[in-house]
Amino acid sequence: SSGINAEYGEIKEKFDQSHAYSDDKVQLAMQTYEMVDKHIRRLDTDLQRLEAKQRSSEKTSESRMFVDKRSDNKKSADQTALPFSLISGAGEGLDMPVDPNEPTYCLCHQVSYGEMIGCDNTDCPVEWFHFACVGLTSKPKGNWFCPRCSKDIGK
Repeated sequence: SSGINAEYGEIKEKFDQSHAYSDDKVQLAMQTYEMVDKHIRRLDTDLQRLEAKQRSSEKTSESRMFVDKRSDNKKSADQTALPFSLISGAGEGLDMPVDPNEPTYCLCHQVSYGEMIGCDNTDCPVEWFHFACVGLTSKPKGNWFCPRCSKDIGK
């Protein structure tokens, strides 16, 4: 009976360890996905801005050619202007619309998504942070303070 209990305990210990490893793997996969997604959104925004700039310069050069060839029928520069949303990167390239009333968090000033951690400083102005933005891969043990509050506490 004690041999069976010992084997059972060993199997349970190995199972618990493999379960913890699988949780860590899932956590890493989610954080990797979030990091890649964040970079893809940045690339999409940069691409939109580049395309808008190229369209703007093409329209301006076409407009100049038109003006040079036919000085009696001039186009104004305002007619080649692009919509504000294309130039400013409004929405920062998010794939889905974001409710403008939804609060933003973290150093990146984005809405809540994925794994987040709260700063243990009750006076923290930001309060919540995305794991990837503060370099975390898992929830640390004990109290955690954001980079800003860590600097303030260190003073």
